[in-house]
Amino acid sequence: MVSPLLANVALNGIEEIHQSIRYADDMVIILKPKDNAEAILDKISQFLGERGMKLSEKKTKLTATKDGFDFLGWNFKVQSNGKFRSVPSSDNYKAFRQKVKRIVNNSNYGAKEKAEKLAPIVRGWRNYHRFCKMDGSKNSLVHIETRAFKVFNKEAKQNRYTSKKLLDLAFPSVPYSENKHINVKGEKSPFDGDIAYWSERNSKLYDGETSSALKRQNHTCGYCGLKTLSDEKVHLHHVDGNHNNWKKNNLLAVHESCHDYHHTSKTVR
Repeated sequence: MVSPLLANVALNGIEEIHQSIRYADDMVIILKPKDNAEAILDKISQFLGERGMKLSEKKTKLTATKDGFDFLGWNFKVQSNGKFRSVPSSDNYKAFRQKVKRIVNNSNYGAKEKAEKLAPIVRGWRNYHRFCKMDGSKNSLVHIETRAFKVFNKEAKQNRYTSKKLLDLAFPSVPYSENKHINVKGEKSPFDGDIAYWSERNSKLYDGETSSALKRQNHTCGYCGLKTLSDEKVHLHHVDGNHNNWKKNNLLAVHESCHDYHHTSKTVR
């Protein structure tokens, strides 16, 4: 956490040199046909030099949007039809696949334990890329799921039915909406004190029943009554404890910590 913070402090102001997008020390400079790329890079090099830093020649490259480029684990590209497309980058996908393979092929874990270990990794990866183009055999993880199913089904205690249930647990589905990311309004900041704006924006990041529950609750937690901000996840709680009861009056959007406290206190009693 310290490194990105220091990068933000050191690089504050670099975005004023030219139109750009920056996350910590990763940066994309947006050039138009008449822009002088060399002159802009010289200004950036000078800016960095004054702070004892320099551009990484290995990571810095000039590319056309139609050829695509990687940024923060995504590959961005303008297609021949003029439409914008983003998908998980090759490096990001390979790293994710290796994590999955290490668990699936680990003989120290049984099928159930493998499924439980895979679930948060797969859910996290799919959530991170939920605004990308995620169809197709690669990004939909069809081949990886097929391999996991075969491994699960080889276990003596498992059959096709139980292996399929474990597969559903290991690879939770996450709906994706290509290019539907909600931009931050103007110059808004999570630290500007506008709790109403940020709680409402955070609600839009959730889909389905969780989103509906948040709207009904005016973007507040169903337990503590405080606004739901992006610094804590929101859980969907089934009031009667029946996870098959999806009626509106049985669903409550709550802070993760409130949800944990509620179930812990019930266990203690």
